[in-house]
Amino acid sequence: MTENSSFLPGLSPVAGKELFARFDGGRLSSDGGVVLLREIEHGLGLADVLASCMTDERDPSSTRHSQADMIRARMFAIACGYEDCDDLDLLRFDPAFKLACGRLSESGADLMSQPTLSRLENLPSWRQLARMGLGLIDLFCNSFNAVPVRIVLDIDDTADRVHGGQQLALFNAHYDDYCFQPIHIYDAASGKPILSLLRPGKRPSGAEAAQILRHVIRRIRYNWPLVEITVRGDGHYGTPEVMDLLEQQGCGYILGLPTNARLKLIGQSWCEDVATRRALSGKDRVRRFFRTGYQAKSWSLERRVVARVEATSRGADIRFLVSNLPGRAKVLYDKVYCARGRMENMIKDHKLYTLSDRTSCHRWEANQFRLFLHTGAYWLLHQLRQAAPRRSRWRGATFETLRRSFLKIAVRVQELKSRIKIALPSAYPYQPDLVLIVGRISAQAP
Repeated sequence: MTENSSFLPGLSPVAGKELFARFDGGRLSSDGGVVLLREIEHGLGLADVLASCMTDERDPSSTRHSQADMIRARMFAIACGYEDCDDLDLLRFDPAFKLACGRLSESGADLMSQPTLSRLENLPSWRQLARMGLGLIDLFCNSFNAVPVRIVLDIDDTADRVHGGQQLALFNAHYDDYCFQPIHIYDAASGKPILSLLRPGKRPSGAEAAQILRHVIRRIRYNWPLVEITVRGDGHYGTPEVMDLLEQQGCGYILGLPTNARLKLIGQSWCEDVATRRALSGKDRVRRFFRTGYQAKSWSLERRVVARVEATSRGADIRFLVSNLPGRAKVLYDKVYCARGRMENMIKDHKLYTLSDRTSCHRWEANQFRLFLHTGAYWLLHQLRQAAPRRSRWRGATFETLRRSFLKIAVRVQELKSRIKIALPSAYPYQPDLVLIVGRISAQAP
């Protein structure tokens, strides 16, 4: 095997000595950190949650890979940067991935191939996908050591451009392309995902958003009956249907409110005031806040509207919110609503760093299942980040930084008679951090 292995030609000599590089290193892996993900997944039970929602009608005597094993391998690959099923055709032999999936590196069976995983992705029905969505909400609730007194749910949607004639794909004039427009919901305090729902490529209506929030709130209350829930969202979600629902459910909300002629008239005197104050003070920017009662024709009652008025050299600008939360207008806008900007980073982690927009199947069921798999990868990387010390630089690192630093580690795997030896590089630059993170992950395991 050594004589027939490929080599790298044309390498320049170093200090007069020839460089000779050949692919004969043996049982090596460039993704040694995937064994960390194995410990995280074991603690969360992600693969088992998703697999328990599916029925396995295969002949047991001819089955080599359980559905949980296939889901587990797929999530590990996505978290390590291999977002396509095709990647498993090579990774199925990788010793570190085999260990992560509970198989011996040399004597254990190889992992599943791309055709097997593709059949899995096309297997779930919409009822099974609905159970998976509820199961992931239960997993979110179970991930807390103690029931929180209150939680804030951030809701938003994003564009997912399509790659052909896929179900639910629509032309979106805002993005000037055919796309899906999935809705994401996260816990604002922890950044944990609650729901990722694939939907048509158009702005969600008030009735649709209210229906989604109804299912999420009911499931959270099923696990935590007494928890206080506040919902934050932009102008997409400042609709009468959403506000009526949240008031009926006893939830707080602070939502963007699209400007109209009547609101502009209400804020006109405030715009003139801040423009005058800026002109007299000579400042670059002057801001004021006010709160007023307002009832649109489609609203069932009068609600509290908060406004931020700002004057700059370009003129005066006004932004409206609607909320049932107590507090001063400035605090509600600056401290409560503007904090939802962190939501953009959560969607970026999900969409950019786990490549959750790789929804290229034709059937929406298969694409929704893929979205759940990418949500599982998000969970793994998020928990890896949370295992870092609170004041360390890794707590604010992107998923890509964590991947390069703690997952993309070259290792040599040696299967001995009584143990498996994993040899990491002596020159690995983050040894103390890795040791500390692994210890914290192990302490959190069930």
